[in-house]
Amino acid sequence: MLPNFLQTALWSYDLKKMTKNRYKNLIITQILNFGDWRQLQWLLQNYSAKEIKEVLKNPARGMWRADVINYWEKIFNIRIPKSKALKALWPPYAK
Repeated sequence: MLPNFLQTALWSYDLKKMTKNRYKNLIITQILNFGDWRQLQWLLQNYSAKEIKEVLKNPARGMWRADVINYWEKIFNIRIPKSKALKALWPPYAK
């Protein structure tokens, strides 16, 4: 079970049925996209930088805002291949 204060970042999920290990990728993605300061602090206390970077390097398709993925790419000093980054964007990237 996840703490109730994460609900605003995971608004369409039942936190009582979620575990931080099983839903790691989703939790990291949602908090990096929509989380507040408290949620971000929780994220950094519960997942390693390596785990967070791994989620960023392999972004879920259609789950990321462009400004957010670019920001975290810079913060964590990683490079996401353009083809992966474009597929990850929501709304979908229009050419």
